[in-house]
Amino acid sequence: MGSLAFWKMHGAGNDFVVAESDALDVTDAEWGALAVQVCDRHQGVGADGLILVMPSTVADRRMRIFNADGSDGVMCVNGIRCFTKYALDRGLVAAPDGHMTVETGPGVVPVLATRGADGAVERVRVTVGVPALDPAASGVSVEQAAPVLDLPVTTSDAAGPSTQRVAIVSMGNPHAVQFIDGWPAAYPLARVGPLMEHHPLFAQRTNFEVVHVVDRAHLDMRVWERGVGETQACGSGACAAAVAARLRGEVDARVDVRVPGGTLQIEWDGEGPVVLTGPVVRVFASVYEGWQR
Repeated sequence: MGSLAFWKMHGAGNDFVVAESDALDVTDAEWGALAVQVCDRHQGVGADGLILVMPSTVADRRMRIFNADGSDGVMCVNGIRCFTKYALDRGLVAAPDGHMTVETGPGVVPVLATRGADGAVERVRVTVGVPALDPAASGVSVEQAAPVLDLPVTTSDAAGPSTQRVAIVSMGNPHAVQFIDGWPAAYPLARVGPLMEHHPLFAQRTNFEVVHVVDRAHLDMRVWERGVGETQACGSGACAAAVAARLRGEVDARVDVRVPGGTLQIEWDGEGPVVLTGPVVRVFASVYEGWQR
């Protein structure tokens, strides 16, 4: 048995257990197993993922994220905001102007934190990076030139077959974005989401977003995250949705993406890096005593 000091945090409802790993000799397999334990909402703390704050030789700090099923999350924009607040509020990084850099799986990500009256970080602006529109970047092998904005994917279960027409976008992790006429709240995401995540077309599995275009400045979205299931928000998913919507000519350079957990602001000029701004909250700090190593 072991213990782990942590903060429980969330960014627009996408919640994480965040902890430092500097002094711990733990393998990736052990971190993955811990993620399963600690993220359990009945017998653990409850979270969509476990985030580790680690030393870095190329940025202020390195972020690792393990999904609730123990798999490597690779990249998580809501997680980066929580990571940033943890690092700054704990004084691990000296950044009086709010600027710091975060090493992630896809590369180094610049962030800008905004503090409240008490000095604690309240919002974080993340320069996520340039979207990869080649479907191969999302682990999809199709004979279509990028961008792929209307790819039919047929799934089938007890309810029968259905076809989702999706845009393929990588934000350092794979996304399949389906645009629908109705409201996402009515979409059968709990049924279709896992079928899309594990569809053989997606070699890396996929995150699956269901999006309704409200107007040129607003999108409504729900998301099924690979390795987690439905979450209250997905930062990289919101970026992918905004990119796909802009490529379809349906939104302008700045768009609010409304998710069940709140609203995320996305900016994309159509060529350069995508920028996301959103809230971040520390829920509580504690120690997890049930670590079975």
